[in-house]
Amino acid sequence: MTFRSILCLILLFLFASVINASFYPQANDTMSIAALRQIFAAGAENGGVLGILPASLLVKSVGKAGLYIVSVVGIMITLLFIIDTPLATFFDSWKIKRMASRQTKEEQLAINRSIIEKSAQGTGRQRMEEELERARKVKEASERAKEERAPEREETRGAPDIHISGEEFKAMPEEESLPRFTPETIGLNPAKEPQELTDRHKKIIEYVTDETLFGDGKKKTSEGFGLEGSPVAPDRKAKSPFEEKEESKTPAEKVYRFPPVDLLKKPEMIRGTFEKSTLQNKAKLLEETLSSFGVSASVLNVVKGPTVTRYEIQPSAGVKVASIVRLADDIALNLKAKSIRIEAPIPGKAAIGIEVENESINKVVLRELIESKEFRQHKSKIAVAVGKGISGDCIVTDLKDMPHLLIAGATGSGKSVYINTLIISILYRAKPEEVKLLLIDPKVVELGNYNGIPHLLIPVVTEPQKAAAALSWAVSEMTDRYKKFAEEGVRDLDSYNESVRAKGEDALVLPQIVMIIDELADLMMIAPSQVEESICRLAQMARAAGMHLIVATQRPSVDVITGVIKANIPSRIAFAVSSQFDSRTILDMGGAEKLVGKGDMLFSPQGLGKPLRVQGCFISDAEVHSIISYMEKHMPEPEYAGDVIAAIDRVGSGGGRHEEEADELLTDAIETVVRAEQASVSMLQRRFRIGYNRAARLVDMMEERGIIGPSDGSRPRKVLMSLDQFLLLEEQAKDQ
Repeated sequence: MTFRSILCLILLFLFASVINASFYPQANDTMSIAALRQIFAAGAENGGVLGILPASLLVKSVGKAGLYIVSVVGIMITLLFIIDTPLATFFDSWKIKRMASRQTKEEQLAINRSIIEKSAQGTGRQRMEEELERARKVKEASERAKEERAPEREETRGAPDIHISGEEFKAMPEEESLPRFTPETIGLNPAKEPQELTDRHKKIIEYVTDETLFGDGKKKTSEGFGLEGSPVAPDRKAKSPFEEKEESKTPAEKVYRFPPVDLLKKPEMIRGTFEKSTLQNKAKLLEETLSSFGVSASVLNVVKGPTVTRYEIQPSAGVKVASIVRLADDIALNLKAKSIRIEAPIPGKAAIGIEVENESINKVVLRELIESKEFRQHKSKIAVAVGKGISGDCIVTDLKDMPHLLIAGATGSGKSVYINTLIISILYRAKPEEVKLLLIDPKVVELGNYNGIPHLLIPVVTEPQKAAAALSWAVSEMTDRYKKFAEEGVRDLDSYNESVRAKGEDALVLPQIVMIIDELADLMMIAPSQVEESICRLAQMARAAGMHLIVATQRPSVDVITGVIKANIPSRIAFAVSSQFDSRTILDMGGAEKLVGKGDMLFSPQGLGKPLRVQGCFISDAEVHSIISYMEKHMPEPEYAGDVIAAIDRVGSGGGRHEEEADELLTDAIETVVRAEQASVSMLQRRFRIGYNRAARLVDMMEERGIIGPSDGSRPRKVLMSLDQFLLLEEQAKDQ
């Protein structure tokens, strides 16, 4: 407890005693020694000396009213000093400033005293400078003497210039007897008289200031530094510990830094137009509307989401759910709603959901989900943000659980924005060595700006022909990974990576690969059979290999999203579409045609019976550009897979059509034709038991490759390749 607190408590006690004494008649008496003795003797029967004495003085001077005023004000001021109030704070700060000012003055006085002392020592410094000048002249004289004795020196030119014999060395003073540098020697205290340099001092100064002693001055020593019996030259590569080390020519590899969240925009707090009373009125109106059509139901709960408001109604006993679903248009009319969607029933609840579009949509930005607890605490490296549900909860999903995703929606419904959300989510969670991206963008303008980020396996593929080749490479990569898993005795990518890390073979760790196709319709027009086959094989088997496929299209028709693709991609996202038929093509049920657009989606992950209505995240082009610019500036250069690029370029350029239409029987057909020295469709049909169309296609492919000649009427085609050439090509292929 501080002195101020003790003093304040004493004053507080004194003022309280004065107020207490004012209630006793003795406070009005004339004070005298006898009166004080009488008051002291009375004890507990009166106010006491400590209270009566100041109370009497105050009553005589300002009256009883003044006594109360002075006492109450004194108590309040004392409490203000005790309690942490602005007055107490001001008093403390004033005291601190006063102490700081006093300390500053003391420091200034100390500085002034030191300046005066240093000025008084100026004469001592001058004498020291004269002494150093005299030592310099002695050194110059010794150097001139050395130059005169130079012709008489021995052949060992690298020897030190000072030669001291054994006797002279013994005569040298011991280390303890050498002069030690003290503050007085550098002029801190004024010297009385400069002393004459003795011979011993001259030798010491000459020895210390000799530049040629260690071989770094004017005269260079030989390989042995002038010492006898040291023929071995020193290692020139050895560096002095005082020399600066050469900087490494190869710059240190930049460590991946996750982009800061500040690059994303903060959510805008927009007050909804629906207030509590408005929601209650609409709920009451909904009950009246149903009652007017003979449907007895009550509203249990109202949930307002970013896009729609859901009214959860419970029908009475005996009311069919279908009778409420049929009244969708009538409900929309009475509620004056832009659009409604009925979810009958709500999964996990004994209620029917009527979703009414809000008058204004609250935008959900990506930063809300990146900073959410669900996203930050997720363990997966490929966890992606989806959006916010009707109840306002953040929805984050793991691509590993999906494991592939089909995204479809009309133009302008938010499909491309959501793909950007997927990619940015991965950039905020995974390092380049953990997840690689394979982006296919036939539209060129959607994903091309991601070129340069370190997560890319290869540059963004924009040509449909090369896109088909990239999918073929993905299939071969999947097959190769399964072979490695079999050799290691594991079943999936996580187990394989744990196994190779346990062996210390970190270079064999495989990353997860996420393949994103922005527009499937363009690929299906160029190479439908090859694209569909690759997608199906990847969707069936790529999950355990750590490869995940995301396919998006704005044309959800059966010729693009075929039954085979739909059957192998169970997780789907449907944005707003134009018709119920398109919604059924995506989700196998209606509902997407009633979405409001602008990121409003139906999310149907694998294992969920009914789709969830979610408001997707929004990320602007400026935010995407700022994140990409940050990564290009602060992250390492992307290391593209050269073998993948070469394989795709080889297919995409010359021989593209051959690779596209390659048949597994082509090699056997060529061998058959070369050995038989004739080629015909009927011969291939009989030999391989295939149909006419396939046999004719094999003949056409052999003609394109220059193996057989063109058709010559009814005559068999001429074979242009010999058996030796075929065997040579076969051996070369095996060697490769």
